Amino acid sequence: MDSGSLVFAGIAPHPPIMVPEVGREAIAEVRGSIEAMRELTERVIESGAETVILISPHAPLDARAFVTYQDDTLYGDFSNFRAAETIVEAPLDRELLEAIARAASEDGYAVLGIKGYELDHGTAVPLYFLLRNGWSGRVVALGYNFLSNEDHLRFGASVKRAVDRTARPVAFIASGDLSHRLKREAPAGYNQQAHLFDEEIVAALRDCEPQRIINIDQNLRKLAGECGYRSMLVAFGATQEVAPSCEVINYEAPFGVGYMVAQIVRGQRTVVSNEQQVYLHQEDSTDTEGLPRLARSAIETFVREGRLIEKPQKLSPLLKERAACFVSIKTLDGDLRGCIGTIEPVKDTLAEELIANAVNAATRDPRFSPVREDELSTLRYSVDVLHAPEPAQFEDLDPKTYGVIVEDESNLRRGLLLPDIEGVETARQQVEIAARKAGISPGTPLKLSRFRVERFREKPRAN
Repeated sequence: MDSGSLVFAGIAPHPPIMVPEVGREAIAEVRGSIEAMRELTERVIESGAETVILISPHAPLDARAFVTYQDDTLYGDFSNFRAAETIVEAPLDRELLEAIARAASEDGYAVLGIKGYELDHGTAVPLYFLLRNGWSGRVVALGYNFLSNEDHLRFGASVKRAVDRTARPVAFIASGDLSHRLKREAPAGYNQQAHLFDEEIVAALRDCEPQRIINIDQNLRKLAGECGYRSMLVAFGATQEVAPSCEVINYEAPFGVGYMVAQIVRGQRTVVSNEQQVYLHQEDSTDTEGLPRLARSAIETFVREGRLIEKPQKLSPLLKERAACFVSIKTLDGDLRGCIGTIEPVKDTLAEELIANAVNAATRDPRFSPVREDELSTLRYSVDVLHAPEPAQFEDLDPKTYGVIVEDESNLRRGLLLPDIEGVETARQQVEIAARKAGISPGTPLKLSRFRVERFREKPRAN
């Protein structure tokens, strides 16, 4: 069954400890969720969603109305979690919000708009990962109420009708954590049956049977002390007339609370010709979450004007960090056109590192001639931000998850290969290619390090 304008639906957890600026060293315990949110964001981007609807259990609560943030710019920060400089910000999709309110009213439901409120953490955490991982667009942020489960399902159907009326690609993300009582040290206490709730939710989605979640034992739900069930109900209501495409991307419960990242629906994006593809240009480079757009601006300015751009005045937390990165340039057919980066940071901020590496990728990759001005409209960009490398043994390597650094014993030659490279299926292939790039002879003893990356891809936009 056609998904209409609802091109993606999923479920996301919202513990602030997942945000690196909040969790700091503790993020090692939720690395699976962080990586899963990167994957979920990539799927949202690939779907072509121009707007994301988020529904959170922690939005301001009204007994009978569905609450929505109504400021033109939706803003939140993590000052309540000792990270006040870490912010999220996105424009409101007012047209879609008004369409939702009209459709809900037709079904007898009220949508209450509120102004002057910062986003709650149930909204801010998923939005943080969407923005950080490269999605950009408008947002509608909702909260649920004390009405029945059936009412939440029906409201989801109202949302879907509004989405179809706007005729733009939209993604729906249900924010919520599962059981809060999985360990004796869990914040809501411990219940020995709480794990059954999470196990049934996960199993139902793996079997792609959302109806099992809708019909779950409500006493078990209460024992679990969850906070995501009604968010999921609205998502299931929005997707009940759509063929499901369920997948549990990750589930973990390191602190006694269940965190699940999952897909419910994944629509097919319309394929368009090269002539129809339109990219963001230099005037958008102040969008500090758009790392590939900053790379595009740097390259286009240098090729056309022969000068380096200045770093944007307003930097996101990520661009303020000191980090190494690689910038890759590809043609619209997917052929590599240049790739250069740094293993360790040499600039004061990632923004400066990115600008320098982007220009070098376009002009100094020895495998290619410098990028010409007449090529610029046919190129696309991606940026890989490198985490600090860690010493590794061969058995620790995984070419899909980790990049690798190889060095000879004298530390004179060093080579790097990024993770998840097409055609590189084994750790042995990965090490051999990295060593060959470094000019290290076969059979030479090697020192190995591995590293993770955060990958930001530029997406084409259709007319």
